[in-house]
Amino acid sequence: MLKDLIGMTKPGIIRLNLVAAFGGYWIAASREPDWMLLLWTLLGSALTMASACVFNNWWDRDLDLRMERTKDRALAAGRVKPAFALAYAAVLGVAGLLILFLLVNPLAGLMGLIGHFAYVVVYTILLKRRSPWSTDVGGIAGAMPPVIGYTAKTGAIDVGAVLLFALLFFWQPPHFWSLGIRRREEYAAAGFPMLPVVKGAFRAKVHMAVYIALLIPTCVLLYAYGYVGPVFLAVSVLLSAWWLIDTLAGFRARDDAKWARGNFLISVNYLLVIFIVMVLDAKNFYRSRLMDWLNHWIY
Repeated sequence: MLKDLIGMTKPGIIRLNLVAAFGGYWIAASREPDWMLLLWTLLGSALTMASACVFNNWWDRDLDLRMERTKDRALAAGRVKPAFALAYAAVLGVAGLLILFLLVNPLAGLMGLIGHFAYVVVYTILLKRRSPWSTDVGGIAGAMPPVIGYTAKTGAIDVGAVLLFALLFFWQPPHFWSLGIRRREEYAAAGFPMLPVVKGAFRAKVHMAVYIALLIPTCVLLYAYGYVGPVFLAVSVLLSAWWLIDTLAGFRARDDAKWARGNFLISVNYLLVIFIVMVLDAKNFYRSRLMDWLNHWIY
């Protein structure tokens, strides 16, 4: 039962998004970070995201039965009752949002609420079964974790928050479309009108290339506005270019499923590496102190 309760929260998604939330907080921490505030930010974000994922599982339980990848999920397989899952999702959501609103700050709480609403209501309930553009809109929810982390520290929406939002927003659709191309037949059989299903793999690849190309100026602007250093600039631009080149190579791929699997793996590792480098090369208190120490010994 415990394994199923954890599984419904999609821990893999939560881990990746917590890295993004941490990165958002870290580049905003121009002075020494408030570790307790960071802890509450990550806990509140994790619970809010977990709630949205459980709601998603609850709503899609009938369609999950039609896909090989999802048919053994706890709700689809009947190991967890729908009423219990709904209550579980509600408790997680209330706990997460209360932490963000009361123990972090109201703006971070509002960002969490917007992300939760966008994922559960707009993406899952209204668009996922009806529109091929659901993935684009779902990117709003997926882009909120670093914004929550950033506003937790700053208490304001500024250029840094917008650029972090853009980074995740441009990353998310091509990430999911590569999965959609790989499992296009399964999504079609289940009744999910993803872009690769409705418009075809070629159209999906075109949209992927556009979104990935937009990641490059986003990363450059993070450097230009002084949020990160030259190491992040070099790594992020090179990784974005690699992902873009692989996506363009997909137009010549003879086996779309094989190509999409590799492209999907690139997307996952891209986000993880980007935010690790962002943390290590952020222009915050510790980086400044290290540079002061180096300058002292060099000069």
